[in-house]
Amino acid sequence: MPLTGRYRAVIFDMDGLLLDTETLWHEAETELFERHGGEFTWEDKMTVIGTSFAFTADYFADRLGRPGEDGPALVHEMVELMHERVKRQVDARPGAVELVERLRALDGVGLGLASNSPRFLLDDALATAGLTDAFEVTVSSDDVEHPKPAPDIYLLACERLGVEPAEALALEDSPSGIAAAKAAGLTCIAVPQFAETDVAAADRVVDSLEELLDG
Repeated sequence: MPLTGRYRAVIFDMDGLLLDTETLWHEAETELFERHGGEFTWEDKMTVIGTSFAFTADYFADRLGRPGEDGPALVHEMVELMHERVKRQVDARPGAVELVERLRALDGVGLGLASNSPRFLLDDALATAGLTDAFEVTVSSDDVEHPKPAPDIYLLACERLGVEPAEALALEDSPSGIAAAKAAGLTCIAVPQFAETDVAAADRVVDSLEELLDG
């Protein structure tokens, strides 16, 4: 696979890239807004996709006309709704399992996961999808001070994999994730799940992980 020849590690994002969890997030966000008398729109989705819970908390509090201190409570409620769904079923994105398996079979290529999700969601999502042991290293938002779009998650993933950022390739699907990978010094391939997603900052854009199976 030519794309691995230049890199000592490949680091996957999780939500919307490795796993089809963005569909579940959308369901949870929609239910949250309905509970509080609002309507979760596609514009809302595009605004919060891939961002930190702190950003989402402020955004939700504003959208739902709630005082600022209510934001974290809204996010907590949304995460609980998401957790219920994650424990039931999580599907991999097209080509994801095949790409992970092919990379795992290669010598000298480390495999990592770098996610803005909290640790318990990350672990449960991987378990439900049957990918608990797929990665040498997994980094969640709980493991760093600043989540994406800050570079911290990718820097820690590279450190734990024992590679320099310039030796690693990131696979991302959101502007926030791309910004984090680039700020950390990684090459980034974007695989956007939604056509509206701005992925212009990525080094390369593909329509599906399946394209990377051929390099």
